[in-house]
Amino acid sequence: MSLGTPAAADTVFDLLVIGAGPTGLACAIEAQKAGFRAVLVDKGCVCNSIYHYPSHMTFFTTSELLEIGGIPFPSPNAKPTRNEALEYYRQVAAYYRLDIRQYQLVERIDGSDGDFTAHISDRFGRPGQLRARKLAIATGYYDLPNMLGIPGEELSKVHHYYDDPHPYFGNDVLVIGGKNSAAIAALELWRHGARVTLVHRGAEMHRHVKYWIKPDIENRIKHGEIAAYFGARVLEIMADRVLLETRQGRETIKNDFVFALTGYHPDFKFLESLGIAFEGPDRLPVCNKDTLESNAPGIYLAGVIVAGSRTNEIFIENGRFHGRQIATALASK
Repeated sequence: MSLGTPAAADTVFDLLVIGAGPTGLACAIEAQKAGFRAVLVDKGCVCNSIYHYPSHMTFFTTSELLEIGGIPFPSPNAKPTRNEALEYYRQVAAYYRLDIRQYQLVERIDGSDGDFTAHISDRFGRPGQLRARKLAIATGYYDLPNMLGIPGEELSKVHHYYDDPHPYFGNDVLVIGGKNSAAIAALELWRHGARVTLVHRGAEMHRHVKYWIKPDIENRIKHGEIAAYFGARVLEIMADRVLLETRQGRETIKNDFVFALTGYHPDFKFLESLGIAFEGPDRLPVCNKDTLESNAPGIYLAGVIVAGSRTNEIFIENGRFHGRQIATALASK
């Protein structure tokens, strides 16, 4: 997808945005508004993370808090759905004729402030390059799940993303986790005919589970409709069963599918390759809070990666304003 006028192969862009989610789109839009030529690159599709959300997902926020580029987000619902958001962001990208290079993986970055070269490859491994004076990293965190590191995690029946409940009707499904994604998946799977067991290392569902979801999952557990093991962990995943470590000792249960919904993390390895430094146990990247320029000159950070491992601090609602901060900083230079 390249909605704007195709750039020549030797074009040097003012800003290369890595990541074409809502925050990345906002960065490119604000840069264009400030008179700069921007290009976006993403290893997946536009808003790849939202695309991989559950198909029937409803956002926890209102549509106006998801708006970017000054374009209203119309929705007949109090809280918009995943499909409405995808439609909205596609329309915004088309309106601004953004230059978006989809399905292009950034392998490495060479150069320095004022002259960066991104070495990219497409789905078929064909190499390419993009040159830019400045970089904005808006890669999010949803593409990298927190792995369990246990035997059997590589089996095809194990998923780190929940999509749709239909394929799991009449099956024994294990959901690992105690936060919103695990609660929502367990409830939807149960309501669509799966036999659901939930395993969480905590003593109860996490306190941050949304207030309208928490009593629902707790009541399903209380009434025995969803089996639950708290203070427990999975030791091994096998073809037809799962081995658990519970408060009562080890237990093997029948199992067909596993959803390991244990969270996600930013691509720290990629950030480190750019020379970005980190501080503290939460791995906060070093950057100017006003301009969002990192310790690596000419490289700006946007979205959730600004908060390091504290991925529950920045969402679309506040990350969407990072583009304006970066555009202002570019204009000042």
